[in-house]
Amino acid sequence: MPLLQKFREGWVRPALFFGNNPISLAGGAITSAAGVTMVGYWLVELFGRPNDNPYLGIIFFLLLPAVFIAGLLLIPVGVFIRRRKLLKAGLIPAVFPKVDLNDRIFRHGLDIVLVATIVNLLVVAMASYRGAAYMDSPQFCGQSCHVMNPEYAAYTVSAHSHVSCVECHIGSGAASYFQAKVNGTKQLVEVAFDRYPSPIPSPVMNLRPAREICEGCHTPARFIGEKLLVKSSFADDEKNTESQSVLVLHLGGRDSLSHLTGIHGIHLGHIEYVTADPTRTNIQWVQKRNDDGSVTEFTASAIAGKGVPQGERRVMDCIDCHNRASHTMQTAEDALNRAMAEGAVSPDLPFVHKKGLELLKANYATEAEARAKIPAGLAEFYRAEHPEVLAAKADLIKASGEGLVAIFTHNVFPDMKVTWGTHPNHIGHMSYPGCFRCHDGDHTAKDGKAITQDCAACHNLLVVDEAKPKVLSDLGIQQ
Repeated sequence: MPLLQKFREGWVRPALFFGNNPISLAGGAITSAAGVTMVGYWLVELFGRPNDNPYLGIIFFLLLPAVFIAGLLLIPVGVFIRRRKLLKAGLIPAVFPKVDLNDRIFRHGLDIVLVATIVNLLVVAMASYRGAAYMDSPQFCGQSCHVMNPEYAAYTVSAHSHVSCVECHIGSGAASYFQAKVNGTKQLVEVAFDRYPSPIPSPVMNLRPAREICEGCHTPARFIGEKLLVKSSFADDEKNTESQSVLVLHLGGRDSLSHLTGIHGIHLGHIEYVTADPTRTNIQWVQKRNDDGSVTEFTASAIAGKGVPQGERRVMDCIDCHNRASHTMQTAEDALNRAMAEGAVSPDLPFVHKKGLELLKANYATEAEARAKIPAGLAEFYRAEHPEVLAAKADLIKASGEGLVAIFTHNVFPDMKVTWGTHPNHIGHMSYPGCFRCHDGDHTAKDGKAITQDCAACHNLLVVDEAKPKVLSDLGIQQ
């Protein structure tokens, strides 16, 4: 018997006979409807205006593909159920209805089935790809899950806002991808049953080594030398008197001759430490490997003579200082000073620094309450204390109120119990311990030598809190 005839009589005829049942037909209808809807949305997204609603992505990239595949599965399920019923009743024909390829109508129907099968395979492949790509997008990570709102809000204004979340949080390869999805499923269950922590803890313990994350872009050999840093601050007086601090950071790094210099260079050497808390703020023990291969241990006075303490022990890398590289939560003072320096909150308004801090640090039960009360509070202050300013600069007051709201909504999230200082930033040492976790004069070796507190080891202060410093004029940075 020719192969084509065997296939027709052994598979095509039975499939068509058993497939004529309500379940299989419903499955075909569901698959067709889901497929047409998905393809239509993809075309609109491709040629139309992108939609920022994250829940549409869940519907069209995750739920509808699942419905599409479920419809496909219903077809063989219906065939199996009908065959079992007919077999039990003894009604399966000895010879299935003839499949006549000479029949033009039947032949066209078979062509449609074949084309539909190919299209279904393509749709499933595309849906799988689009679904996986969508789950790797920052929109899915940050907006689809409301509990990640603090992290997403900080991410959108960070220097890494163009870097996808998965670049840092998921490693390459199938194992990392599978582990991430298992962890994501666990988090989904926690959210569904309201068992998630508030605030969401920093996942620094679960991040891959910085060599696999940061150094993909920030090659140590190419980031060496000095950096001029200018920091503006404003006083609480009527004129919001501006002053500036100027310092030269000795960033250093590993040069072309493999010499380690400056901040990055020293810490690129092999340094291990033990921390007693999840935020890695309390460092009790440090070990440095010297150039000759020997090691020096520095111990905090509180545990002197007790050996290596219990706790997380790790080799220092970028994340130990740049722990909030993409999710920096500023202090109210730093955020307001920066906003005023950039003009988002106008320093031309009297006492705006003092009143702005007061409004930012007030307690608000919800974000909506903060959005309403902060601008209203600023306007009311000028209405009561400086009506002439309100009359002359109403637009400036309104814009500054919006600037204060932007500061608040990117740093404080009442529903997730995230407030000023919830997530410490280990860069520097002005707002949080940062560098002083180790460089505090309290970590000493057996010979009595302490980890250096020499400011010049990391930076040179050129100006501290000086109005219109001359050095900036000399450099042409400020008139």
